[in-house]
Amino acid sequence: MPSDHSPSAVPQPPTPTYRNVPIEECHDPLVPIPSGRVVVTEPHPYVLLGASYGEASPWMLRRGVLDALLAAQDALEARQPGWRLKLFDAYRPVPVQTFMVWSEFGRLAGLAGESLADFSDPADVQRRRPDLYQALAPTVFEFWALPSDDPRTPPPHSTGAAIDLTLQDAAGREVDMGSPIDETTERSHPDFYAQATSPQQVAFHQHRELLNEVMTGAGFRRHGNEWWHFSLGDQMWAWTEGAPRAIYGRI
Repeated sequence: MPSDHSPSAVPQPPTPTYRNVPIEECHDPLVPIPSGRVVVTEPHPYVLLGASYGEASPWMLRRGVLDALLAAQDALEARQPGWRLKLFDAYRPVPVQTFMVWSEFGRLAGLAGESLADFSDPADVQRRRPDLYQALAPTVFEFWALPSDDPRTPPPHSTGAAIDLTLQDAAGREVDMGSPIDETTERSHPDFYAQATSPQQVAFHQHRELLNEVMTGAGFRRHGNEWWHFSLGDQMWAWTEGAPRAIYGRI
């Protein structure tokens, strides 16, 4: 893993359009997600990988975002009695974002038969192996937001306004959505199974649509590349919604 987890260690790809949206912080507090209403993934998957949250907890959201999440749970329960929203990740401090970006570089390098053990961070890869960096970076940054300490361009999860989640059925089983959360392939695109004809793949699309409908009905908007990522009030939400500004910046 990198010796320097600072966001400045990550080379800067072109700024995504949504990160040009201005932020007018509303100072809604970050609050704990109550147990019982929704399900959380334990142990937390990024903690298992070695990410350090310090004094922070991943199971926190802005108060207004939490209210909307609980409204989405009510809508799901009305449509599918006993079903629950299952949270994979919520609040993500910038150092955790940096850690996960580097972890994804390492994972993809391994799949390509390369090792990043002798490199310290993505910038080091870019300097010493520009060919490898160019092979990995487009996939990493298609799915992972660039870490940033600039208050004008916070990673979505670092605002407390973004959440990764899936569905759990009445028997307590995680619903099959056709790809796992954080998979960096085309299968993760929300409409990947929209034209499917096999019953299993049709069900994948129906499950994704159900999740999207209950979340957007509560005010969230979905990431264009990820069926599991939803936000409310951050820059990505504002850009998708056509709002003039975001109301949640980095915490």
